Amino acid sequence: MNNKQTPSCDDPVEENVRSVEQALQSILASCTAVTRQESIKIENTVGRVLANNITSSIDVPGHTNSAMDGYAVAAADLPESGTKLFQLAGKSLAGSAFEGTISSDSCVRVTTGAVMPTGTDTVIMQEHVSVIDDHVEIDDRHRAGQHVRLAGNDIATNTQVLDQGRRLTAADLGVLASIGITTTDVLVRPKVCFFSSGDELKPPGQKLAHGEIYNSSRYSIGALVEQAGAELLSAEILPDQPDVMRAAFIKAAQVSDIIITTGGVSVGEADYIKDILAELGEIGFWKIAMKPGRPLAFGKIEDCLFFGLPGNPVSSMATFMQFVRPAIYTVAGIQPLPQPIRIQARLLDEIKKRPGRMDFQRGILTFSNGLCEVSTTGTQSSGQLRSMSIANCFIVLAAEAGDIAAGQTVEVEPFLQDL
Repeated sequence: MNNKQTPSCDDPVEENVRSVEQALQSILASCTAVTRQESIKIENTVGRVLANNITSSIDVPGHTNSAMDGYAVAAADLPESGTKLFQLAGKSLAGSAFEGTISSDSCVRVTTGAVMPTGTDTVIMQEHVSVIDDHVEIDDRHRAGQHVRLAGNDIATNTQVLDQGRRLTAADLGVLASIGITTTDVLVRPKVCFFSSGDELKPPGQKLAHGEIYNSSRYSIGALVEQAGAELLSAEILPDQPDVMRAAFIKAAQVSDIIITTGGVSVGEADYIKDILAELGEIGFWKIAMKPGRPLAFGKIEDCLFFGLPGNPVSSMATFMQFVRPAIYTVAGIQPLPQPIRIQARLLDEIKKRPGRMDFQRGILTFSNGLCEVSTTGTQSSGQLRSMSIANCFIVLAAEAGDIAAGQTVEVEPFLQDL
């Protein structure tokens, strides 16, 4: 009988265990960006990664136009002092331009976005004039060129507007549409197979027997995979049977870029994943100086990245966010690689910490009188998944840090949502 105990985050700190920074560096060095491309309609590209640079073949706007509802005039005709009457020559509406050239001391009624009539270069807001029959009275408070948008002042012809490797946002889709693009080439999303291991796991909806639990990681990790921009091919529960695990990993490595597992990477009697990974491929490292999430196995099966995350739900989410998500970004071809946003906040609670591991405590970030403040969610047990639901940030404590008193400044990593 194996009497080894499953590692705990409260165990004494081990020597020669990789730091969080070293582990991430090793992982990213093992990642290769996808090169496969597909052409899709721009309305389906939010969150997708551009395969090529995008250059505009047109000016945006394509014509000099009015930025206000008002009257278009030639600046040279504006009065130097007092007021002046201008003959109203017609109107120019958005989508229906004024034809012809206006004569001296004439004006044209324009609406926002309307083409500026030939011979005009300035717009007087309608609130700043008096209309007298077919004449418009304009005073001397205006400047040449006001309220006019020049052709190409947003995007000029031959401007590179979006870079290869950019993860497209809602605004980017508008930019693509504004230069007349309807479809574009994007990189194929990384493919992920996810496995939850453990005989005790059951899908929600089934009746639980004594000792069984519902498989929450299927949903939390699965959602994180898709938020990061990867395609989740499968999400299965694996029993604690080495032959079944081995067959599942071999099949997954043939169709996916990344395999993720939860559970089965400690030293318990039914923790087989690390040994199977070593058998089928290679282990880059196992265990990191991090709390929560020490038992993290990383390696490869052929060209497929393999992440063996801890079974505790908080640990699996924390290690995903710190290691798997950057790996997905790298494999997806996102350039430059997004970096986690970390800010300073005043700690409202005392935190007890033993030096040796980088600590990611769940926190609640608030703003008071323009200052950032953060409190913990309470008990930091890695089995309390609800603390991740309550939290909106990690309180990031350096490996060498000890106890932190209330009132001190700490580093905080907000839970910014992916696209």
